[in-house]
Amino acid sequence: MQLMKIIINNRQKKIPMTKQIKHTATLALNKVCEVYGLSPEIEIGLTWADDDYIQKLNFDYRGKNTPTDVLAFAMNDEPADGVPKILNQPQNQNIEILLGDIVVSLETAVRQADEYGHSLSREIAFLVIHGALHLLGYDHMEEVEQQEMRQEEEHVLSLLKITRDM
Repeated sequence: MQLMKIIINNRQKKIPMTKQIKHTATLALNKVCEVYGLSPEIEIGLTWADDDYIQKLNFDYRGKNTPTDVLAFAMNDEPADGVPKILNQPQNQNIEILLGDIVVSLETAVRQADEYGHSLSREIAFLVIHGALHLLGYDHMEEVEQQEMRQEEEHVLSLLKITRDM
């Protein structure tokens, strides 16, 4: 069941785009939608990238000239109360609201899955959930924020019955 609109864009050619990758990402995003009570009007952009593409974005937007695994670009104003304004809006079936964009480097995801000894599906789910949590206002700059975000990531993964050994 689709709970939100997901616009998928593949900007890489190094990793074959399989049905399993798309399915895993869609399941993960829909579980985030369900857990955090997002309305069906919410729209998320998901871009599959290679390391070169995400490195350029990482440099342009964060000043870091290195590839990374996932970037998130929120389209809502930074909330004062920790709840994005977009989530406080009344539901309206006639509009779609862009929550933001998530960019995942499939090259890095493949490497990390191998390094951590789990499946690519588990890594994709984790990275997509991580990106979605950033769109919802979670961060990990401070230790307490990092612990809270990790707890939320693990909670959503557990609801999907995805474990570290998968």
